[in-house]
Amino acid sequence: MDITLTVFLVFLSYWKMEAVTVNVRGHEDGRRRGSDGMMEVVRATPDHVEGICRVCADGWRATYADMCSPEYIERIIGEFYNEERVLKEVTETGRDWGGYFVAVEDGKVAGAGGGGMIGERSGEVFVLYVAPDRRNEGIGTRLLDAVTRQQKAFGAAEQWVSVFKGNQKGIPFYEARGFVFQHEQPSHGNRDGDGYVSVRYRRWI
Repeated sequence: MDITLTVFLVFLSYWKMEAVTVNVRGHEDGRRRGSDGMMEVVRATPDHVEGICRVCADGWRATYADMCSPEYIERIIGEFYNEERVLKEVTETGRDWGGYFVAVEDGKVAGAGGGGMIGERSGEVFVLYVAPDRRNEGIGTRLLDAVTRQQKAFGAAEQWVSVFKGNQKGIPFYEARGFVFQHEQPSHGNRDGDGYVSVRYRRWI
C-alpha cells in the first residue's frame, strides 16, 4: 500500500497517531550526501541528546553574541539546552511537542529542530539550529521540512515561528520559505530588566 495512504488511514483511525506518523515521516527524506559523508534527518533518540545540546548551545552563542548579553545567552542555554531537559523532550512527545528531529552525519548531530501544535490548525516551530560550521548546506531546510510534515499530519494549515528581532541569520531564512511578519512581542526568555523583542512570523502550509 502507498505509504501516504497508509499514514492517512492510520490518522483516521487514531486521532493521536504520533508513534506511526512521526516514525514513518521522520525518514521520508531518506539519506542525502553531505559535504563529508551521508546525511540523514531522523527522529531524535536518547543517543542524540548530547549532540542536540551542543548544536543548540553553539547556535545560540554564534547567532546572538552581538545581540544579547553573555549572561542572557548562558542563562537561556542552561535553561533550555541542558541534557536532563533535552532527554525529557526527546522521550516525552505528543501533539503539543512533537519531539526533536536531528540531522546526523557520520554519527554526529549537525542540526536539530522541533515544534508542536498551538491550536487545532496551527503549528509552531519552537527550535531550529544548525551547527555554525554547517550552515548554508540545506540542513536547516531539511529540518524545517521534517517538522512541517509532522505538523501537517497533525492537521496544521498554518505555521508560526518567533525570531529575535534583528536576527539576520534567522529572519532571511524564514522569509525565504514563505513566512510573513505578523507582529512583535517580548522575547520568551525575558526576565526582570530584560527588554529583548521577538518578531512573530506565519506561513500557510
